[in-house]
Amino acid sequence: MEAHLSNFEEDRPSDSAVIQGIRRRVDRLIDRRRETERRSKQFRDQLEEVNRVLELSDDVTAALEALNQQLFDKMLGLVQEKLTIALQEILDQAVCFRARSDFKRGKASVEFYIEREGNEESIMNGQGGSVANILSVGLRMFAMMTLDQKEHRRFLVLDEQDCWLRPDLVPRLVKMVYEAGRALGFQVLMISHHDPQSFEQYADKVYRLSLNQHGAIQADEVALSPSHPDGATGEGDQDEL
Repeated sequence: MEAHLSNFEEDRPSDSAVIQGIRRRVDRLIDRRRETERRSKQFRDQLEEVNRVLELSDDVTAALEALNQQLFDKMLGLVQEKLTIALQEILDQAVCFRARSDFKRGKASVEFYIEREGNEESIMNGQGGSVANILSVGLRMFAMMTLDQKEHRRFLVLDEQDCWLRPDLVPRLVKMVYEAGRALGFQVLMISHHDPQSFEQYADKVYRLSLNQHGAIQADEVALSPSHPDGATGEGDQDEL
């Protein structure tokens, strides 16, 4: 029994070895604590940076929306000005084209109307539909200006846009289309049931469509008046039927 106890005492670690082991464990724990504190500080710094960005994001978003609103309002102002001139010149009335816009979260909405002596009128009911037809031409031209010319040809087809106009007002619409088309580089094809004489002053070519004896559509070119403003030879930018 005494021999066994003696061997046990010989195998037991010395106090100094135990202390050194504890110190090594404590050192490792201290290192882990320092690393944890370092990473925690890094995360806190990142979080503060994110919070600063988030605080700025609202201001940046508001600034971008304000800039977009300014640019949108500028373009809308130009549209109102030009289409007001078109309405007044064609209808010979003191009406103004107006647009009420709203711009939120990068999206714009617009409500169109006309104003006569300070009173609002619906563009769908004005002048029996002639107002809507005139504005439709102008708005489509403005829309086409925003298209990439590499992918979209500036060719505009107007199908009976003069249907609600009095015959004596049709040449005014044709003049507007002609001048706008030339200025913007559009090729325009107009289709109408009105007298070809309403078009010949500004058209490069005029065709009368009819059904022949076999029921097929036949296109007969109408001779142009020598009063055409450009002395057209049929090689210009606009064709009108």
